Amino acid sequence: MMDYTVQRGDTIANVTRRLGTDWQTLKELNPQAVGRSRVNGNWFLREGKTVSVQQRFQTVLDAQAKQAARTSPAAVSSSAVPAAGTTFQARGGERLHTVQPGDTVWELGVKRYHVDPDAILRLNNITDPRRLQPGMQLRIPAAEKEGSRAVVASWYGEYHHGRPMANGEPYDMYGNTIAHKEMPLGTRVELENPRTGQVVRAVVADRGPYVAGREVDLSFQLARQLSLVEQGVGTVILRVL
Repeated sequence: MMDYTVQRGDTIANVTRRLGTDWQTLKELNPQAVGRSRVNGNWFLREGKTVSVQQRFQTVLDAQAKQAARTSPAAVSSSAVPAAGTTFQARGGERLHTVQPGDTVWELGVKRYHVDPDAILRLNNITDPRRLQPGMQLRIPAAEKEGSRAVVASWYGEYHHGRPMANGEPYDMYGNTIAHKEMPLGTRVELENPRTGQVVRAVVADRGPYVAGREVDLSFQLARQLSLVEQGVGTVILRVL
């Protein structure tokens, strides 16, 4: 059994990545450590609670990781790759990234290369993202379209329904609108859940979110169409139309 005590500032994404599990499994195994906001419906982890994942799950991950290490391009010896942090173009629009200390798949995907982190894992046959080692080479997939990027999205609902948005109109939780801190109001975008393939279109009508680590707030309707209501927070691909 692997245990972890939730710290102040921990996010669901951070904890699931640390334990090498997914949100659904973590929630089912640790009902005492999860809660849901009455304000916006988002799930959260309770500070100070201990969460656990079953050892047999970790054992499977370890076995898969060892198998992947024997076949993955990421398992190249550090003596045979460029200096840490090097990035250069490969075939088909892919890029090669040499892992440096502190790199995580999530940060490389969302913050540096603006691609779906899961796509990086699939392309490199990696089942356990904690197995990254300095000097390893990762294949970074090309974005599907120019201007596409992976962003962390949450949603807001009934508590804000009817309240004025940044564009002056009342917020409609069943409308196709999003909040963003910087994009011009009125910008039309397309959003895709890379896990399900679901795609929606929306317009920037509000400002936010104001929670660290989140870049877009979806209306309840959009979150439902992208299967993110239960999860609360997830990675989506954003494209400006």
